[in-house]
Amino acid sequence: MLERIEHESRILELRLARPPVNALSPALVAQLRPALADAAGQGFRAVVLSGQPKMFSGGLDVIELLQLDRAGMIAFWNDFFGLMPALARSQIPTVAAITGHSPAGGAVLSIFCDYRVMARSPDPEKPFRIGLNEVQVGLMVPEVIQLALRRLVGAHRAERLMVAGAMVDSDEALRIGFVDEVVGVDDVVPRALAWCRQHLALPPLAMANTRRFARADLAEIMGDPNRFPAEDFAASWFGEETQTVLRALVEKLKSKG
Repeated sequence: MLERIEHESRILELRLARPPVNALSPALVAQLRPALADAAGQGFRAVVLSGQPKMFSGGLDVIELLQLDRAGMIAFWNDFFGLMPALARSQIPTVAAITGHSPAGGAVLSIFCDYRVMARSPDPEKPFRIGLNEVQVGLMVPEVIQLALRRLVGAHRAERLMVAGAMVDSDEALRIGFVDEVVGVDDVVPRALAWCRQHLALPPLAMANTRRFARADLAEIMGDPNRFPAEDFAASWFGEETQTVLRALVEKLKSKG
């Protein structure tokens, strides 16, 4: 479900491995949260978060989450929101190796990393896309995620993307600053590792302290537990509109399967 791969220079790759689309289930999120939080304490100097070719993560596992009661949803949201400070306040550099499509939850993980390398689809007619499309499935985008996206692409562009639930292709994501690099599918993880090694080769104290100050705004946002309203978000999950849209989505997915 979550593969750990140790690379040279003490770089840890955490690979989402939950076919077919690496959907973020409670079990996967529960594995990922401590793996991110504990990496520095285990002596790793950087983390690369990757997926499978053509699919970074399909977002939340709606089918599984719809089976949870309110207490289960609150526990899930606490774990999911916990991923964000684990990335935003990480003592070591983190890179999202976005190996393919990355809607919703997958995009959320990437925007809290230091750097994002995204794959370009080999088929121009079927580009890989990334975006916070929560509104399209009946969910609001929480404040902390909105603030993080504004930090990347600017307030006005972030508003337009999130309110519409828009998904953009990899080249457009690069143009607007949603990602930092676009490369071929097979080059995503190697480029992410190369970025890590380049930064780890710098004078370590100077790099670490400069990084800490540069990301202080993001770390501050994620340092207040009151910004993670798991109970409120669970309540909205069980709202009539959200449930109607999500259940219709599940029926559509089942008809395709």
